Amino acid sequence: MTSSSALKAQYDAEGYVIVSDLIPVGDFASLQGASSRVVELTRSGRWPHRRTVGKQFPPFNADSPDSWGVQHVMHPDLGAPEFIRWYTSDGIVNVAKALLGCDEEDLQMELFNLLINPDSHDFALRWHRDDIRETATEEEEREALEVSHHGVQWNTALYDDSCLYIVPKSHRKPRSVEQRALSLSMEPPSDPLNMPGVKQVHLKEGETVFYNSNILHCATYDHHSTRATLHACMGDSRGGSTRARNVLQHGLDWMKGERFQQTLPDGRARHLWEKLMEMEKGNGGKMEYSLEG
Repeated sequence: MTSSSALKAQYDAEGYVIVSDLIPVGDFASLQGASSRVVELTRSGRWPHRRTVGKQFPPFNADSPDSWGVQHVMHPDLGAPEFIRWYTSDGIVNVAKALLGCDEEDLQMELFNLLINPDSHDFALRWHRDDIRETATEEEEREALEVSHHGVQWNTALYDDSCLYIVPKSHRKPRSVEQRALSLSMEPPSDPLNMPGVKQVHLKEGETVFYNSNILHCATYDHHSTRATLHACMGDSRGGSTRARNVLQHGLDWMKGERFQQTLPDGRARHLWEKLMEMEKGNGGKMEYSLEG
């Protein structure tokens, strides 16, 4: 694997970096199997926590029978310990702390979901930054981008995945006039490749893209193409409650319960969880949503 310093240099400059081999060979089949099980539970209506076709961002609703994501894959009711083991594995933790420039003791547990192909509908996400509104003025955008958001997000493909589109380097500067015009709409683009500076991210099975969630990005979902992509984030607790809005909007009360605590191995996993609880408490239990749509 590329050195930690080289990964961080590319991540800081470009806003993303692709890393191979973060799933040990012996764990790949078990993660695919766990993913297949939770997808089946979701599509059959037995798992209610899902990202629904017709709604791009939280809060999601149950109006659509079709889904483009499975929420809370570490939830004890899913009975899939494979996800916790991988989220807290050496490979993930080492890359996360390298990209965040922090020590392991600073890392905090956050979100872990699964992005899937809808069963019977194509779907797409509009151009957006995860925690900056599309209506932000150039100056508001510049100010927001200059503030460290103390987190890293990633997609790990269990099957080849070309759904994500990004604009490299856009995490460091406001949108151009042309980019702004194409990202003000609440509707997904008819052709993401029309965006100036765009790059379509092609992930081979087992590859991971780590990206700054305030990079300009969108996604397309073809219901004919199998997708099971591990979608997660981890934070740097030195940011205090900086991450609260972007994380807590997904509804994490279940993580405060004793049943979830009992599924966490002592050591690293428990420490990551404790940092999340500190962040949630420091935010005073307040929850608000980052985006509309």
